[in-house]
Amino acid sequence: MGRTMLGPLLQRCERRSDMSELSSARPNLDALPDDLPRPIDDGMCDHLTAGFPLPSVPLPATDGSIVDLSTLSGRSVIFIYPRTGQPGQALPDGWNDIPGARGCTPQSCRFRDLHDEFAALRVRVFGLSTQSGDYQGEAVERLQLPYPLLSDESLLLTKTLALPTFAVDDRVLNKRVTLVANDGAIERAYYPVFPPDKAADRVLSDLVLTAY
Repeated sequence: MGRTMLGPLLQRCERRSDMSELSSARPNLDALPDDLPRPIDDGMCDHLTAGFPLPSVPLPATDGSIVDLSTLSGRSVIFIYPRTGQPGQALPDGWNDIPGARGCTPQSCRFRDLHDEFAALRVRVFGLSTQSGDYQGEAVERLQLPYPLLSDESLLLTKTLALPTFAVDDRVLNKRVTLVANDGAIERAYYPVFPPDKAADRVLSDLVLTAY
């Protein structure tokens, strides 16, 4: 093969190799690896028992409202998660090795898919994380979430409720917890939450059994 033909061929091979490496660095956020480590119950949510009052902390929501969970009448589900990823951005180093870290996008999408069923039970759904409202707004639009995400970027609710956290890249993130609240008080807390893509189904099943 002549040198003039070999050059373009090598360039194409290099581009394919670069794209392959780039693809491997950009994980599929909708899928969960089969070998994710299971989080353990470390007792950090033992205080979130039935009747525990939610603190009055106004939180900015992605729909432009300010939500104070302590003032809401009726039932609400608040699924608290570490962080959603974004397409084209690599996950933090070692993310898959942190028990309970991976799976925020599948969890959010499953609550989306079951939103009508929660609404039929007159149950509100909220997602909550320590990410900024702008970051959350991108996720709501991209994933077409029919419920708002609440930003506790200030960590005020996290600290007041003594929610379990962990730190990655100098950012404080919530561990995954799901709260069922009724008239401003906790009715049930789910912790640890695993697998995250089945969390909405479990909560919905329990609510159906207790519906009145």
